[in-house]
Amino acid sequence: MKQYSAPPDIKIDTKKQYVATISTSKGDLKAELFVKDAPTTVNNFVFLAREGFYTDVKFHRIIAGFMVQTGDPTGTGAGGPGYRFKDEPVTRKYVRGTLAMANAGPNTNGSQFFIMHADYPLQPNYTIFGQVTSGLDVLDALATVPVTTSRTGEKSVPTEDVRIKSVTIEEK
Repeated sequence: MKQYSAPPDIKIDTKKQYVATISTSKGDLKAELFVKDAPTTVNNFVFLAREGFYTDVKFHRIIAGFMVQTGDPTGTGAGGPGYRFKDEPVTRKYVRGTLAMANAGPNTNGSQFFIMHADYPLQPNYTIFGQVTSGLDVLDALATVPVTTSRTGEKSVPTEDVRIKSVTIEEK
């Protein structure tokens, strides 16, 4: 499991468009990344994707009708890349297909992110950095795997091993 001492320097070109293909054990999702809304977050996601950080990482928290969460190399919900970075302002709503950073409080972003399974009125505490443009059927397949109860009592631990196979980034 790779760990880094600090967030990556900005390497993306904010004048370009970035599209992520998230290949999962249930199929592929394509997502437009919001470079203008969240340049630091998109840069981080692109960096980790290109490093292969997300390869074979499991979806460790799934709540149908809410969201699917991944990005923790330990698969426990407690892991990350070894650094944290600041939140960016949220100007959009958490609608079906939204990609947003999971965190442990203000300015604790790392590698974990979630994809909204349905529109949900979350507080704007989770930086939104993309939107699924194709593969909503794959999102449905991920969100509806059977789950069991977590140690905190939340019914969200998948009983089926669902994983990211790879994340590839296209620059336009």
